[in-house]
Amino acid sequence: MPCKLRNSSFLLPTLDDLDERYGLRGSKVLLRIDINSPIDPETGEILDDARIRAHAVTVRELLERGAGVAILSHQGRPGEPDFVTLARHAELLAKHVGAPIDFVDDVIGPEARRRIERLGPGEAVLLDNTRLMSEEIIEAKPERHAKSLFVQRLAPVADYYVNDAFATSHRSQPSIVGFPLVMPSAVGRVMEKELRALARLYSGEERPRVFVLGGGKVHDTLRILEHLHANKAADRVLTAGLVAELFMVAKGMDIGEANRRILESKGIMALVPRARRLLLRGLPLETPVDFVTLVGDEVRIEPVGSITGIIRDIGPQTVKMYSEIMREARLIVLRGPAGVVEDPRFREGSRRLVKAAVESNAFVIIGGGHLNAIVSELGLSDRENLHISTGGGALLLFLAGEELPGLTALRISAEKYFPSLKLGPQTE
Repeated sequence: MPCKLRNSSFLLPTLDDLDERYGLRGSKVLLRIDINSPIDPETGEILDDARIRAHAVTVRELLERGAGVAILSHQGRPGEPDFVTLARHAELLAKHVGAPIDFVDDVIGPEARRRIERLGPGEAVLLDNTRLMSEEIIEAKPERHAKSLFVQRLAPVADYYVNDAFATSHRSQPSIVGFPLVMPSAVGRVMEKELRALARLYSGEERPRVFVLGGGKVHDTLRILEHLHANKAADRVLTAGLVAELFMVAKGMDIGEANRRILESKGIMALVPRARRLLLRGLPLETPVDFVTLVGDEVRIEPVGSITGIIRDIGPQTVKMYSEIMREARLIVLRGPAGVVEDPRFREGSRRLVKAAVESNAFVIIGGGHLNAIVSELGLSDRENLHISTGGGALLLFLAGEELPGLTALRISAEKYFPSLKLGPQTE
């Protein structure tokens, strides 16, 4: 049976739906992935191929189903050191797929179109960096991008479009939002896995839901909290990092003059009224009871109320308290580290929180970045109850309740090409 994908309040077609309704064998598929990877500025070598490994699953399945696959992705931004061609990406992708992936030194020109037209069943090419095209830098509505040269040149030489790039779905660019409006489209396996995990945030089944929010992106986290509270999506919020310091000030707690000055220098003190309003409205939020601090060159553990140093991590009593709360959760979301994890002296709080979450009975969603590295460091990546988001900015906007243009374009496409999905509010 087709695997209908529930995301928020609508369904999206998957590879199974695309194959059942239209047939993949012998077709040509434009596949948008996100293999934008960290690049060594000196050598040009790819430093981490995690995204390439992840998307290999979708590429392999399409090839096994007999499709010819033309792969699209970007790398870096024009003018930046990591703005390079995708030649090396093609080599690594071929390695992880276990099949040849030919690199095409072209994006929408005659050579790219010729190579797509000549694709046979089970053959794949990777076109060059989509951001070589100026149109790909422009943010515009799907209807406008559907008329772009990018889409008008490539759509006629392919049958279907598959978006597997959740991490780029917050961008309204031609390779993300243009193709779905002019051809049958579906989500790939990476996107499907991502959306299935995130949809659990808004199901009525998995409670209690605990959000562990740290890091330094305080403005973004406040937006997330406002949305979560408005939708009653969080049963408990555990804070760390600068987010915790903001809410401690909002509660009238003393974090020490030096830490207040840091908040002021970052413009965070201006957010205190918004944080206070959330607390007054009943947001179920916890703040730390102790911290690891730095006083000169000395590392100390200081309880709240007696903080003399610069806050660098949550303390052991906070870790214990948060771990006990997570033990009762059914769903846990961790976003942002608990401390300054770049310094090994202030990494333990984040390590212990990640370990406690993954070893609980909850389904765990981790927001990538530093926490992703800690999961790997602890050897927990293969745990069945764990989903590591590829999202970044897309995850942030999803959690904040904002529309992702890539998903909107797929929904519009589904209404046109998959009417049997009966889009709209659904219940299991």
